[in-house]
Amino acid sequence: MCRNITELRGLEPAATDDEVEAAARQYVRKVSGITHPSERTREAFERAVAEVAHITEHLLADLPDRRQPPKRLPPLRRPEVRARIAARKAAAS
Repeated sequence: MCRNITELRGLEPAATDDEVEAAARQYVRKVSGITHPSERTREAFERAVAEVAHITEHLLADLPDRRQPPKRLPPLRRPEVRARIAARKAAAS
């Protein structure tokens, strides 16, 4: 469905809340067709993200350990992405 959703199972260390939330947000964007929620759609969009993230956390907790970790470094763990996020937060402050 969406090849941009990050594989979270088997990460060392385990997937962070930010990584789970980012994957949930990407899923809801893809399913809903909404990339930037308007005031009318924001509440439903954010509620869906929270519910998908919650279910994802339960799924990851219930699955057995993987034999091999994912082959690629997840986006939120890549140095260039972390730098971009930090710059965006600094600019917003």
